[in-house]
Amino acid sequence: MSMRRVADLLNEMQHAGVIADYALFGAAAQMRYTEAVATLDADVLIALKSDEGLDPLASIFEFCRSRGYELKGEAVQIGPWPVQFIPAFSALTREALKQADTVDFEGSPFRVVQAVHLAVIALSVGRGKDYARIIALLESGSVTPDEMETVAQRHGLAENWKRFKARFLDE
Repeated sequence: MSMRRVADLLNEMQHAGVIADYALFGAAAQMRYTEAVATLDADVLIALKSDEGLDPLASIFEFCRSRGYELKGEAVQIGPWPVQFIPAFSALTREALKQADTVDFEGSPFRVVQAVHLAVIALSVGRGKDYARIIALLESGSVTPDEMETVAQRHGLAENWKRFKARFLDE
């Protein structure tokens, strides 16, 4: 069982109107750009079709249950992958979702956040593992410091970038 089941379910949700858009992000998305990284789940940014009130994920969970997928805490178990659905929560994540690439994954279209957005989202969170993700993306050549700086500035993260650069990139 592979990530293909995740791609197929997400495309089905979008076609059925449960979600307006989606894009894989986080560590699972990073594997598109760098060597494999350890991750226990798949994070998916979503745009909802409409205001879902107090429980924005209710329609997603119901859709998944109706197709035989189990809920495990805040995730839906799709094959070996616990999948977390995260509504785009900021201008940065909305931009990442809108500009995501559509790639072919084992014959299925699959939307994946671009490397620069993965890096800047990681910069905005700022944990040790996020900094490691940024370094891996930079070292792989998937994103350049100039690209990161441009997106970071556009989203009010210029100081975060300056601190990261001083700590990890300046010699």
